[in-house]
Amino acid sequence: MLRIKSLLIPGVDKKLLVKDAARLMPDLTRRRFLGGGASLGALTLLTGCDVIDGASAENLLAQVSKFNDSVQAAIFDPNTLAPTYSEKDITRPFPFNAFYSLDEAPDVDGKQWALEVTGLVDNKKSWTLAELSALPEVGQITRHICVEGWSAIGSWSGVRLSDFLELVGADTRAKYVWFRCADDYTSPIDMPTALHPQTQMTLKYDGQILPRAYGYPMKIRIPTKLGFKNPKYVVSMEVTNDYKGGYWEDQGYNSFSGL
Repeated sequence: MLRIKSLLIPGVDKKLLVKDAARLMPDLTRRRFLGGGASLGALTLLTGCDVIDGASAENLLAQVSKFNDSVQAAIFDPNTLAPTYSEKDITRPFPFNAFYSLDEAPDVDGKQWALEVTGLVDNKKSWTLAELSALPEVGQITRHICVEGWSAIGSWSGVRLSDFLELVGADTRAKYVWFRCADDYTSPIDMPTALHPQTQMTLKYDGQILPRAYGYPMKIRIPTKLGFKNPKYVVSMEVTNDYKGGYWEDQGYNSFSGL
């Protein structure tokens, strides 16, 4: 039987904890939770977590985050497109954003670079930039929305990821496509998002070769997700059923992070 511990939680502000947990919920769930009288007791009943100290409070927030991921995945519609814009709407200059300065960004030699493809695929060959550039190209003008609160509209073109997954014989029943980057950044995306028609292996920005600032030689553009789910400087992708975490996901960010 679930037992709710004493509300005297050493080192934990109950009201702030409830607010933090509510922020992790999808909009509809958050409105219902707050409208129903958000409380620490309600959270413990929702997650099955007893809260007795700071560590268990962190565990509770992690459980709410997982709940958020599952709800977002359940309501994700692979046929719903992110809004698109015209050339006059493009943000110029499009901002650089990373966990380091531009001077510290990877300087990848495109002639030596090759995309490693592993996991649940029939064809595990590596792909050169020239080979990827020869594949059918699609473009989009979409908004990049950062978890830090800013957004910008950019023009991106490259290979539709779903087409590439079909080309290499990926098992699309797998749960994830996991990306590793030249700056040691990693991030997974769920398979329905990978197969979304706007999810793109980006090779160009604004009609030109992808600049170093935006992830040369290849980034993954996902306009249905927050910006940190759009990895740059990608060097490998793996189709897998194993959740491998990611740079920000391992620090508590929601893995789904849909818009």
